[in-house]
Amino acid sequence: MTRSIFVIPASIFLALALLLAAPFVLELNPSSLPTALQNKPAPQFKLPPVNGVPETLGLSTADLFGQPGIVNIFASWCLPCLTEHPLITRVADEGYAVYGIDYRDEDEHASRWLERHGNPYTRIGADPDARGSIEWGVTGVPETFILDGNANIRYKIVGPMTVAILEQEVLPLLREFSK
Repeated sequence: MTRSIFVIPASIFLALALLLAAPFVLELNPSSLPTALQNKPAPQFKLPPVNGVPETLGLSTADLFGQPGIVNIFASWCLPCLTEHPLITRVADEGYAVYGIDYRDEDEHASRWLERHGNPYTRIGADPDARGSIEWGVTGVPETFILDGNANIRYKIVGPMTVAILEQEVLPLLREFSK
């Protein structure tokens, strides 16, 4: 009998908490989490090139100025990165700058992966110890940042880009920043 005195109020409280939280939880979009860097300049970083990738240049903050584009954090061992790779390629085919950060990867694996699946990147920085990615606030791969022509971070995608995200978020923003 004494247990029910505690169980019944606790159950009612839990049910009410779930009912009140449900509208907020259902509206969350996990692929577009806010970043502390939103509407701020890209972080200061400088990464060497991925060895073994022909004509690959490293990547630094200075390279991000001049035209709108994306910074895509990827890895050869990342299956979701492979899923989104055709969409990253599509951004490049649309004429936008596509920069890559090869996250916690070995150069030989990354170069083989890019040779097999294509290299849409304007520049790629190797980040084997994730020090450059930490500056971006990266928590895993893939993550993609949309930049305006002044290297300001305007949007962040956590997880693989989808066709809907590409067509409803990424390309419209890049077009807007190109005006």
